[in-house]
Amino acid sequence: MKRHYPDSHCSLNYKSVHQLMVATILSAQCTDERVNAVTPVLFEKYRSIQEFAAADLTELGKDIFTTGFHNNKAKSIKRSAQQLLENYNGQIPNELNELVTLAGVGRKTGSVILGVGFGLAEGIVVDTHVGRISRHLGLTKEKDAVKVENDLVKTIDRTNWILFSHLMIDHGRAVCKARRPDCQNCFLSDLCPASQA
Repeated sequence: MKRHYPDSHCSLNYKSVHQLMVATILSAQCTDERVNAVTPVLFEKYRSIQEFAAADLTELGKDIFTTGFHNNKAKSIKRSAQQLLENYNGQIPNELNELVTLAGVGRKTGSVILGVGFGLAEGIVVDTHVGRISRHLGLTKEKDAVKVENDLVKTIDRTNWILFSHLMIDHGRAVCKARRPDCQNCFLSDLCPASQA
């Protein structure tokens, strides 16, 4: 996978760890492409944690409307900014147990922030691509993201935890698509039980 996707990286656009956090919150039930279409204007309008914390909820919801679930996401973005100011002096914590106390930040978002923002391999990010392809490859039989992650961390070397998710996402977009996986042209087909089915 590293040979086939040598430039694999997080596809969300951001300039700070807080922007990464906001973009990751927006990416729930939404494509990274759509998030990247929204965030340039959003980050130009709200330039700091303080400005997100002070944002008008209705207006913020309109600003992120096209990402879906805009009311819930707006509440999470505003509240998490307030929590960062109240509890962490406006700094993003670099520990998962602290990150998940923030509004809108679950284990997946927390792992993205740690891995991409801080370079800390504290877990494997399991999105729909990672879960689906891991099941195809026989790395897990689980459907719940936390259980999938538990199986993957036993198999994948920790030095590859951060990159693994990016590689799987790239593979899911390019070859192993949800609706029509291209098993005939997949370089993993010899290793993949699903392609033999």
